[in-house]
Order: sequence, then C-alpha cells, then structure tokens
Amino acid sequence: MNEEIKPGAVYTTAETQKILRISESTVKRLLKRGLIRANKIGGQYRILGKELLRALSPELEKEAEKSYLKIKRKVIGKINKW
Repeated sequence: MNEEIKPGAVYTTAETQKILRISESTVKRLLKRGLIRANKIGGQYRILGKELLRALSPELEKEAEKSYLKIKRKVIGKINKW
C-alpha cells in the first residue's frame, strides 16, 4: 500500500504510523525528540504532511540548514561591523 503524502494535509499519529510503516512507540519517540514537529489539539497530535516529507528527506533539511547558516554568518558579520 503506497499512500501519497500531501504536504497540506493533516495526519493523526495513527495515520502517520500507517503511512511511515512504523510502530506507535516509534511515532511517539519521533514526536518527543522533535524529529517530527506536530501540534497537540485536544490531547492528540496533528502532524502536517510537509513534516512527514521533511522527516523522510533529511537531505533537503541539510540543504536548508546550510543556506540558513550561510545567511546567519553574513548577518552576524554585518552586525559586528556596527
């Protein structure tokens, strides 16, 4: 069963478990460690599809981090010149 993850969709932990084919405890561990970001609504987590895609694509996250750090260094350099 191959389900397409829609970036704008909202998933429950049970749906996330099913889509990623991982156990409930693994989903909870990923949420607790912040590896998958989620919002807690009424005591239940809601996870955006883009978070699942990000978790599945660490290369993309690394590229974004590199770009952020590059910009951050430039900003710090300019601030330090003041």
